[in-house]
Amino acid sequence: MTVIIAVVVLGGLGLILGLGLTFAYTKLAVTPSEVERNLIQILPGTNCGGCGYPGCKAFAAALAKSGKSAGFCPVGGEEIDKKISEILGVAPSEVKPMVAVLRCRGDKNKAKERFIYDGLMDCVAADLIQKGNKGCEYGCLGYGNCERVCPFDAIKMGDDGLPRIADDKCTGCGLCVKECPRDVLELVPKTQKVYVACNSRLKAPLVKKVCSIGCIACKLCEKNCPYGAIKVENNLARIDPAVCENATICILKCPTKCIVDKAASRPRAMIGTNCTGCEECKSVCPTDAITGEKGEQHKVNLPKCIGCALCYKKCEYNAITMAFSLGYSEKAVAV
Repeated sequence: MTVIIAVVVLGGLGLILGLGLTFAYTKLAVTPSEVERNLIQILPGTNCGGCGYPGCKAFAAALAKSGKSAGFCPVGGEEIDKKISEILGVAPSEVKPMVAVLRCRGDKNKAKERFIYDGLMDCVAADLIQKGNKGCEYGCLGYGNCERVCPFDAIKMGDDGLPRIADDKCTGCGLCVKECPRDVLELVPKTQKVYVACNSRLKAPLVKKVCSIGCIACKLCEKNCPYGAIKVENNLARIDPAVCENATICILKCPTKCIVDKAASRPRAMIGTNCTGCEECKSVCPTDAITGEKGEQHKVNLPKCIGCALCYKKCEYNAITMAFSLGYSEKAVAV
């Protein structure tokens, strides 16, 4: 009998509390405005947090409250941004679409290990054990946290222990960047095709001991960049996306090949019949791919051309075009 009474009392209390909560929710609930409801309808609903808010509803509430563009939806991109602007009656956001890149090329064959790690296959856990088993304390540990947190299936771990990021799937939400304990993942503008795939701040002798493909701060990229887009600071080269023109000279000059190009293929220079033979193109070509006598039409040795387009920009007679780029693709997978 005591048990039955206890069950009845607890059931009654639960019923009363439930009715109270229902009443409170009904009376105290804040009804979204029409603008907020319209915004919720067009947002993707993935709740990735890439906009800087906990989810799509919170983002919609912030937009409706401010009455202006208060962020950028990385999943919806420019299309959703345009719809948001139309609903709010403001100009589109100036935020550029971003994509994640891996600032490390030290795979199992190129980077040494300090010890055998036999623990939880988790980057955060591995990093707590003497800063991880990798010889380079700045390199990718390769236990797949980034792959697991990506809501868009844009990251796959390779057999070499490094993640592959598919540009056509990545929305630039930044979840992988926040998850990585080594800060080897970074968001860059989608238009940025050339970047330094290294995160090490070690000095050159120490880099060479632990990784065969790390940045050694030789400054060859900095000295040869015609746009001044590369600076070497704290023993590491950095490319300024706002200045970079995606030329490939830095890739050509890098002795360790830690600078990579995400473009699947590059156009090559082609010189037309209106060439005057002024030789200005020859003076800027970093690979000596242009031949010809002064006053005569020049030619391009295509196997030597790297598609940097310096000759194209230098020619005052519009005699040079950039062609042969049928294989170019925005869907390249960074490695």
